[in-house]
Amino acid sequence: MNLLYTDVEDDLRSAVRAVLADRCPPAAVLGRIEGGEPYDPALWRVLAVELGLAGLLVPEKLGGQGASAREAAVVMEELGAAVAPAAFLGSSVLATSALLGCDLGDAGVAALLGRLAAGTATAALAVPLSTAPGDPFPTGVRADGEGRLTGTVTSVADALTADVLVVPAVGPQGPGLYEMAAAEAEVGRFSVLDLTRPPVDLRFEAASGRRLAGADPAAALESALLTGAALLASEQLGVAQWCLDETVRYLGERRQFGRVVGSFQALKHRLADLWLEVVNARAAARAAADAVAGGAPDAAITVRVAQAYVSGVAVHAAEEAVQLHGGIGMTWEHPLHLYLKRAKADAIALGTAGRHRAALGALVDLPPAARG
Repeated sequence: MNLLYTDVEDDLRSAVRAVLADRCPPAAVLGRIEGGEPYDPALWRVLAVELGLAGLLVPEKLGGQGASAREAAVVMEELGAAVAPAAFLGSSVLATSALLGCDLGDAGVAALLGRLAAGTATAALAVPLSTAPGDPFPTGVRADGEGRLTGTVTSVADALTADVLVVPAVGPQGPGLYEMAAAEAEVGRFSVLDLTRPPVDLRFEAASGRRLAGADPAAALESALLTGAALLASEQLGVAQWCLDETVRYLGERRQFGRVVGSFQALKHRLADLWLEVVNARAAARAAADAVAGGAPDAAITVRVAQAYVSGVAVHAAEEAVQLHGGIGMTWEHPLHLYLKRAKADAIALGTAGRHRAALGALVDLPPAARG
């Protein structure tokens, strides 16, 4: 296992960070959520097409970059650090990973992956954002013999901006993954906590779908969820690192009683404890990305360890940042609330920390705690 960043990964980080600093500063994100349309098509074009991030996980023969989860994890770190309203998780990670588990020799699967890699289309995996690896195959959508889909899926991430939906459904042939145009789904919006990644409900009423070729749709979905959970840990790491860095910067400038606030010993101790948590979170997130990238046999264990730990670190870092910023940290004008909301929303995405701990116990043959 290699937890260190390669030169290629460092260069990728620099490129993504420069684009986000230029096109996605906190003020721009705040402005977009106030307008009700958080996703920025111009930003996505730069990230997806000019930088080629949309096709990071897609093989080169299908028009992608042929990279691994390690490189995608670096991108997720930077997107988390900017709370960028971009569909990378939903389209380039979850939907793409599900498609990669299908038959790549099928012309329809290859064509869709090519469109996603080129940035000419975005996709969303139509499962609730709270779905965790190891959950049963969804049965909320049914398919008839002609591929028409009927049913409802709640809280789907990045579906608001998707052109294509990858829908797990149960049909005459059993469980399957179906491709359908997002325009055929009825979209239901509702009040959400994280305004930078608002999930939506999807309703299908005899919507036209096409079953994607693949021997084991359940395995393809499980692989997508495991990859998503691994890379979500890197996004949570990015959130935590930004909160720590911004708080250190602020406390180094803020003065009270004639002294820099950051010189107070009690605050130093809190920041030191948080720094240790973030360092540990980085190790856990990098281990998860490396395990998925290398197809490690214990990848499920490594990913669940990462999610069980990093999720809480992101929330704690955001809470500490809000408290240590004082009054300004409680205002709508400061971007800190975006990070706290993203951390809170991520804490239930793709399985809560508690669910991952429970599953981890079974994976390592740890007996359940005695009750009573």
